[in-house]
Amino acid sequence: MASPANSFVGTPYWMAPEVILAMDEGQYDGKVDIWSLGITCIELAERKPPLFNMNAMSALYHIAQNDSPTLQSNEWTDSFRRFVDYCLQKIPQERPTSVELLRHDFVRRDRPLRVLIDLIQRTKDAVRELDNLQYRKMKKILFQETRNGPLNESQEDEEDNEHGTSLSREMDSLGSNHSIPSMSVSTGSQSSSVNSMQEVMDESSSELAMMHDDESTVNSSSSVVHKKDHVFIRDEAGHGDPRPEPRPTQSVQSQALHYRNRERFATIKSASLVTRQIHEHEQENELREQMSGYKRMRRQHQKQLIALENKLKAEMDEHRLKLQKEVETHANNSSIELEKLAKKQVAIIEKEAKVAAADEKKFQQQILAQQKKDLTTFLESQKKQYKICKEKIKEEMNEDHSTPKKEKQERISKHKENLQHTQAEEEAHLLTQQRLYYDKNCRFFKRKIMIKRHEVEQQNIREELNKKRTQKEMEHAMLIRHDESTRELEYRQLHTLQKLRMDLIRLQHQTELENQLEYNKRRERELHRKHVMELRQQPKNLKAMEMQIKKQFQDTCKVQTKQYKALKNHQLEVTPKNEHKTILKTLKDEQTRKLAILAEQYEQSINEMMASQALRLDEAQEAECQALRLQLQQEMELLNAYQSKIKMQTEAQHERELQKLEQRVSLRRAHLEQKIEEELAALQKERSERIKYLLERQEREIETFDMESLRMGFGNLVTLDFPKEDYR
Repeated sequence: MASPANSFVGTPYWMAPEVILAMDEGQYDGKVDIWSLGITCIELAERKPPLFNMNAMSALYHIAQNDSPTLQSNEWTDSFRRFVDYCLQKIPQERPTSVELLRHDFVRRDRPLRVLIDLIQRTKDAVRELDNLQYRKMKKILFQETRNGPLNESQEDEEDNEHGTSLSREMDSLGSNHSIPSMSVSTGSQSSSVNSMQEVMDESSSELAMMHDDESTVNSSSSVVHKKDHVFIRDEAGHGDPRPEPRPTQSVQSQALHYRNRERFATIKSASLVTRQIHEHEQENELREQMSGYKRMRRQHQKQLIALENKLKAEMDEHRLKLQKEVETHANNSSIELEKLAKKQVAIIEKEAKVAAADEKKFQQQILAQQKKDLTTFLESQKKQYKICKEKIKEEMNEDHSTPKKEKQERISKHKENLQHTQAEEEAHLLTQQRLYYDKNCRFFKRKIMIKRHEVEQQNIREELNKKRTQKEMEHAMLIRHDESTRELEYRQLHTLQKLRMDLIRLQHQTELENQLEYNKRRERELHRKHVMELRQQPKNLKAMEMQIKKQFQDTCKVQTKQYKALKNHQLEVTPKNEHKTILKTLKDEQTRKLAILAEQYEQSINEMMASQALRLDEAQEAECQALRLQLQQEMELLNAYQSKIKMQTEAQHERELQKLEQRVSLRRAHLEQKIEEELAALQKERSERIKYLLERQEREIETFDMESLRMGFGNLVTLDFPKEDYR
């Protein structure tokens, strides 16, 4: 079902709340038509939509923020009330769909099938009667002045008024039985109430019809007046009241009428109403343009906010990408530095290993050279000792002459053998001692090299861990700097967004106030124009009332004249003839005096009537001005109150956004500090574990080395000192 808002383009009275909020918040779905259907039901029932007595700008706030409208009268059925309330659910998600509405009790109930057709037909008949009345007035203007006197004109006015009153009663009963949609809007503003069909009939019965020459054709004999889609037949001479008569029921004419009605849809509005609505439609362009400009401004504001949000979001994304790249660069540089340090440490270890191998080899060569020198010295001393012993034995044998030579030879040979055996044992013992000394010192040197390697490993791991700690501290300082820069950017963006929002709200409120002021001026101009028209119309009304008083005066004069004639005849009958002249003069003077009194009363009545009518008109106009000023003041106060409410809500929203940002920033900073503490604790734990593992491994290596040395019989190598004395 189409909303009647199509007849009032740019008005908000049929808009759903989400349509109004969509100018600020986004999208809406097809359930807005369900809301328009509910408003249309209220309009059909109450002859105007809700909030129609209010300015369009103020109605926007009411529709968006107030509760859903309801039916005011208690004469409607509960099913219809529930149907309207069901259509006007404030939350779109709770509002039914068209399929759900088709299953409602109000839609599925039994009802006459021709109720709309009968209503349209009754309305068309009433409008036809109204057009008939308008035609009679036009006929009166065209023919009555030349054919009849002023007295007949007054009589026909009374007949027209009576006919219009009866027609208004008929239309009023029609409107009370079936609600008729609003058919006209007050000129210049849609905040004025919708004129019902009864008001249209009453207004039309008191004004001249605006009939164009091409819409009516007056014929001398059985002339037929075609006006819009209605047909009126007058008698040949144009006398008598025109009355609507149906065309003859012949089949040919019925078919022609049927085809003509198929080509043109019969209107249910009178010609004067259609003409006036065309004029009002032209005057409403300004209001529609104002509302369109307001909507366009709201949409433009929303586009500006969305564009700024997108710009700020892109700026934030770019900022975060920059920070992320900086973090990745730092991580890559740290990894490269650690790799360089590891390579450096490996090179140092390899160099130390080579130096240790060279030192060990040099140390071994030194020991071997010394042992070789000692062995040569030992062998030379053995040779000298052997020669001395040999010479000594020979001298002893030479001195002993009693011993045979052979025995001497044997004793010398045995002594040589013993001496050689002893020297061989001493040489073997020396070689054994030298071998043991060589192995033990080499073992000790290896232990010393191992301890030195352990020291290098400890130094390397301390250097690596210190490097990691330094890198981690630099990373943490960078993250804190990033967090501070992000916080500053977020606060700056929030301030920019809130500033733009407040500027747009101030511009919107200024536009609304300007529109309201323009609306107030337009209402005042309309009221002034109405008062001017009343003042222009007043002489006509006063003339009619003066004619009525004049008629009463004429009637009174006629009565007095008849009474004078009757009294004169009676006095002449009962009075002698010689006194007739005196009696006639007396009666003539009395009649003149009474007519003078009546003339004075006539003038006084006219003056009092004019004064009272002018006073009534001034009082009525002043009351209307006061009522309009009060209404406009209330609407202005209401608009200011709603604007203050919107401003307070916006400020509260800004405060919530600021608090939310502060909470988010503090929570992010707390998470960052917690992350820093956890990473430092993890780094310290890693440091302790690695150092502990290294020391334990080195201790195990030393223990294993010492146990192996013990098994080899070297004893304690910790306090080993190189001997300087001879190995013998």
